[in-house]
Amino acid sequence: MEEKEQVRLKFFKHIIYNICVFMIIFIVFGLFVFFMVQDTIYENVDNELYESERKILELENLSVNTILGTKEFRNQIEDILQSNLNVYYITKRIVNPNVVVVVRDLDGEIINDDLGRLSEYTSEINFDKENLDKIYELTIENEFPYRGINFLLEGNDSQEDRYIQLLINVDGEKDLVNAYFRIISLAVLLGCILSILASYILSKKTLKPLTDNLIKQTEFVQNVSHELRTPLTIIQAKQELLLQEPNAKIIDKSEDIVLTLNETKRLSKLVKELLILSRADSNKLNLQKESVNIDDYLKEIILPYKEIAQMQEKEIVLDLNYKVDINIDASKIYQLMIILLDNAIKYTEAKDKIEIKTYLKDNRCNIEVKDTGIGISDEGLKRIFERFYREDRARNRETGGIGLGLSIANVIVTAHNGTIKASHNEPKGTIFTIKLPTN
Repeated sequence: MEEKEQVRLKFFKHIIYNICVFMIIFIVFGLFVFFMVQDTIYENVDNELYESERKILELENLSVNTILGTKEFRNQIEDILQSNLNVYYITKRIVNPNVVVVVRDLDGEIINDDLGRLSEYTSEINFDKENLDKIYELTIENEFPYRGINFLLEGNDSQEDRYIQLLINVDGEKDLVNAYFRIISLAVLLGCILSILASYILSKKTLKPLTDNLIKQTEFVQNVSHELRTPLTIIQAKQELLLQEPNAKIIDKSEDIVLTLNETKRLSKLVKELLILSRADSNKLNLQKESVNIDDYLKEIILPYKEIAQMQEKEIVLDLNYKVDINIDASKIYQLMIILLDNAIKYTEAKDKIEIKTYLKDNRCNIEVKDTGIGISDEGLKRIFERFYREDRARNRETGGIGLGLSIANVIVTAHNGTIKASHNEPKGTIFTIKLPTN
């Protein structure tokens, strides 16, 4: 129960973490795109304001003979300058008609009266003498958006210094920016919703191996504890009985001694098997490969088991057809075959048959261990290579199995870059098929 709570807590933490990461990415990306688009939308307007400022400053500072432009344009400017008209009327002739030119004295008061649609809102036009040569935004009557720029226009002998305020209406641009902001906001909101769904799916997928490993680890510890506790309890009990009769003869206690030795051997086997699995988990299961004729090698391994099978009225049949050498770790393959043969003999009855077959298929060495024994259930076929898995725990305990043999077999085959599979042998029994690479 505690393990499930830990997994559930990690699951929700992982979801929250993923949601935060995704949301930050969506929000930052959305803001970046929005401000980039906003700058692009206002770029032409701002360039027009800067260009108007440049033209006015050039007009004021250059003499008639040095003003750039056509001869006709220079004649128009000369007529205007010679008429001593206000600079406002001069600038109106050279700036974009969309730009409203506001001329102010050094106190900031408006000194020109023709401001077009802004003439009736002069009191609403904010002006800051300290904010010069920079684009800014202002809203008139809380309804009309403008962008503007202020600069100082130095006077000459006949005119004083004055401020020029250039304004351009950005109703269309503002509407476009607002519309784009709504689109970006909707996209970010949709992205955040999707991030919740994606976080849940990713967390579930990411933590599934952790959950499975935690469950397996818990089961592993419980199984190891159980397997260790049983022989240790027996050994302790028998030794305590021996201590109670220190003068007893060995022959009288031979059964207790034999039982103690058997349990000790069982413990040694368990520790050895756990060590193999531990090395496999840490990728330290080293193979010493050599070229071996697999058919001849299997004959040597199976020979003593044929005698054991005959004593139990069982039959071992060889059908060896591989014929060529293969690079394997002979000692590990020996251990693999011992595990499979041991299982086959344990779970077959008198008159049953065990068949060992080798053949070449798909450029791989195939080894089959087939029996006509009690077989394995469909659920068992899925879990047969799990550690400590036993279909019939009582029967396995009687036969001395602890559910690690086939796990070790799987480890050995995997270390050889091969595969092992269990399947039904019709009408009864089990087939273990091993496929090993040829080199």
